[in-house]
Amino acid sequence: MSLAPLACSVRDCGLPLARRDRTFACPAGHSFDIARSGYVNLLQPQDRRSPLAGDSKPAIEARASLLQARIGRRIVDALVARAAELAPADSGVAVDLGSGCGDGLAVLAGLRPLTCVGIDVSTAACEHAARRFPALTWVVANADRRLPLLDRRVDLVLSLHGRRNAAECARVLGPNGSLLVALPAPDDLIELRTLVQGKGVERDRGDAMLVEHEPFFTLVERLPIREALDIDRDSLLNVLRATYRGARRAAAERVDSLQPMRVTFSSDLFVLRARSGMYVRLSGDNIRD
Repeated sequence: MSLAPLACSVRDCGLPLARRDRTFACPAGHSFDIARSGYVNLLQPQDRRSPLAGDSKPAIEARASLLQARIGRRIVDALVARAAELAPADSGVAVDLGSGCGDGLAVLAGLRPLTCVGIDVSTAACEHAARRFPALTWVVANADRRLPLLDRRVDLVLSLHGRRNAAECARVLGPNGSLLVALPAPDDLIELRTLVQGKGVERDRGDAMLVEHEPFFTLVERLPIREALDIDRDSLLNVLRATYRGARRAAAERVDSLQPMRVTFSSDLFVLRARSGMYVRLSGDNIRD
């Protein structure tokens, strides 16, 4: 496996980062310490939405607990299985945007000889993943803005229920690179959302995502992943913690009265191929506010 193709995140730099004991450093002298747990924080102040960006520690722990109980695991398994099919046979680089607790990327690393990089804006998420899967590279960065990765050095980009920058994904993907995106389907958690929030609005996110990515990618496949599970009260509370649903004061009474119920877990998996000859450099137009 090759080294992770990390790039310096300091504005107007972008030079390759090399590991030097407990730091990553670029030829221009910019240096980033590796945390004791094993992740590196490349998030720049201008790319941080708030001092506590991303998922909280309780949300990460709730999601990890659900996956361990195989609740919501089907979409993770489907994404990983499709990624393994698309991965280069001998070596390559896979990047998980919004990598969370790291389970999906860790499974993929066990299936194919890939250099795997997990990127998440949440320090709590990267710390959790780094402690559990120290052989992989975990990076704190905002995947919705600049990706601290070298141009055209990635074979697979994964995005499971996370945000991503289409132009940046196209920039880092090499020839024949693939982007795998999983989005919540309109009926995802519909029963729980209806009970806790008083209504279950069904919204299709897929068409808007395809329009956003169309300048850079071609749709190869769209696959629905759906299962209905009987969930106990403790796991229902973890679903609410992991998704931040039920946090509003108005929903407190409904949350307190939760009883075991059957819940639909539903996602759409998209396989996108970078357009032939497509190569973009980062510009202000590619950055979301």
